[in-house]
Amino acid sequence: MSAFSFESILIFAFLSCLLIVGVILRGTITYIQYFLIPSSIIGGILGLSILHITKYYNLIDYQNVVSILETFAYHFFNISFISIGLTPSQKDKSHLTVYKGSLWMAFIQGINFPLQAVVGGLVVFILISLGIEIHPMVGFLFPLGFNEGPGQALSFGKVWEGFGFDHAASIGLTFATLGYLFCIFIGVPLANWVIKKPTEDFIRGYYSSNRTELIKIQNTIHPNSLEPLAFQVSLVGLVILITYIFLWILSQFLPDDVSRMLWGFFFLFGIAFSILVRKFLQAIKKDYLIEPFIQEKITSFAVDFLVVSTIASIQIHIFKTYLIPIVLISLIGGILTTLLIVLLGRKLKNYFWERILAIFGTVTGTTSTGLLLLKIVDPKLETPVAKELALMNLFSIPIIGIYTIIINGYFWWKLSLLTMIFIYLGFGIIFFTITYLFQNKYKA
Repeated sequence: MSAFSFESILIFAFLSCLLIVGVILRGTITYIQYFLIPSSIIGGILGLSILHITKYYNLIDYQNVVSILETFAYHFFNISFISIGLTPSQKDKSHLTVYKGSLWMAFIQGINFPLQAVVGGLVVFILISLGIEIHPMVGFLFPLGFNEGPGQALSFGKVWEGFGFDHAASIGLTFATLGYLFCIFIGVPLANWVIKKPTEDFIRGYYSSNRTELIKIQNTIHPNSLEPLAFQVSLVGLVILITYIFLWILSQFLPDDVSRMLWGFFFLFGIAFSILVRKFLQAIKKDYLIEPFIQEKITSFAVDFLVVSTIASIQIHIFKTYLIPIVLISLIGGILTTLLIVLLGRKLKNYFWERILAIFGTVTGTTSTGLLLLKIVDPKLETPVAKELALMNLFSIPIIGIYTIIINGYFWWKLSLLTMIFIYLGFGIIFFTITYLFQNKYKA
């Protein structure tokens, strides 16, 4: 036996193999290519199958593997947010349309999160009224998984488990996975129906041998001193350490239940500190050392590993237990989400299908899937919508930050299920009114 532990690195190797196989399957199977299913999702589904087969034959310590996968997902989620915060925003100050589009998409998130929370809460309220025994907060994992993606669903789910909500993390991850599937099987056909045919390379998922994508990177660190990639990754590591120390100190002065909840907000503190680090470098005239393209690639890398580890870690037996509420909530919420975005988006003056698809992919998956749908109708990213999508993340942080604090009200302030529903209904009405007035006044 080796003197060193290989447990975590073998899980990383397993995830890496799943991604490689995902690329191969995407490049060879026509059905997968038609729906443009990302390799990370293909690999995640394959990993889910492999783990449950090996679990059935008692070949692995299944619960331990799932625990490690969830830990990977949690940290990759935090890394993706930190690298977003470190990335200098590519603002086009002469193009007011970018700001209008970004605000519109942020407002859509302001409506969509409450919509999904109300749907989830009402379905659970009805099921409990009919005598079905389920946890009252099951429905509120829906917006965390569907709208915000697997990272937040996992983070909050793990914390809620500490409050007695068994299997909350796995339920949240299930909602997140169903969100991805909704994005693919509704969003991709919609995009294909709308407009342009994607290139062969885009469909296949990798470039042919005689055509590769040329990318210009401005190295800010001389390789003689340090590999530029190592420096950019080190900036992420620095922010992780700063955030950890801050939360550890803060948790010493808080009750245990509040302290546990605080670690679920690691991503939020992480993006705050990453912005502060970037601002500090600006103040000392060293912000040019941050290479935006590499930071964007770190974000994408983290999201791909987040997705594959998320899907692979889903515990199917828990899905069976909560089959009725999960399916009902996902179908009703998914349909209403689609109708909301399409109906409001069609009233936009400019780039309405590009914006519809970009925000639809984002609120049923992540920013990466939003970009995926956008690239079907705008393959060369010639419209400003890609910039809008990046800037939208900054505008939506305070909105989603408030929502993700309030969503803990059941545990923190002992709010009832009905109270939670009415709070989010109120927020939904407020942001619907704001969006309606914004569209009519500024004609985005």
